[in-house]
Amino acid sequence: MWDWNGTLFHDNEAIIGATNAAFAELGLEPITLEKYRALYCVPVPKFYERLIGRLPTDAEWQVMDETFHRYYAEHRTACELTEGVPSLLAEWGLAGHSQSLLSMYGHDELVPLVRRFGIEPHFLRVDGRTGPSGGSKAEHMVRHVGALAGVEPSRVVVIGDAADDAVAARRVGAGAVLYTGGSHSRASLEEVGVPVVDSLAEAVEEAQRLAA
Repeated sequence: MWDWNGTLFHDNEAIIGATNAAFAELGLEPITLEKYRALYCVPVPKFYERLIGRLPTDAEWQVMDETFHRYYAEHRTACELTEGVPSLLAEWGLAGHSQSLLSMYGHDELVPLVRRFGIEPHFLRVDGRTGPSGGSKAEHMVRHVGALAGVEPSRVVVIGDAADDAVAARRVGAGAVLYTGGSHSRASLEEVGVPVVDSLAEAVEEAQRLAA
């Protein structure tokens, strides 16, 4: 099971730009990608608390969330798939394995984007977030795995770039491999206690080992 943002979709620049646009709405100083990757966590308001020393108010969260998504939608068009993704997806399918995609990006925005890259046929399901942003992936993963007919959760391996991917995987009894090219630093990923790799090719190899 693949994550999207920061994993299959290399959108780090759009993410950090959108984050800093959201910060500017509250008069906060911009942050670097390095600092973002060292401190990022979910739920997202908790990440903001790490940066500004307190949880944003409901009104502040609303402004920041709307600004983030508006900026991101404008700048995601310049982003591409992570290097090697099309061939990795094709080779996994040709080997007789199944795969799906679960993202915390809004479902109505996610599906057209996946289709634009021509990779949707590789997946049993493509599910984005439904409902408000800012929560954990675990509840979405429960529904996603439940909709994968005939798939045993213990044979599922989640490949993502965030600690929350591994937490959500544990919720359903799945394994996880975390990739260092996205939202988290290697140090923060290694705290989770699952395999950490530096490329998606390595992630696929590790996933195959875990699922065996």
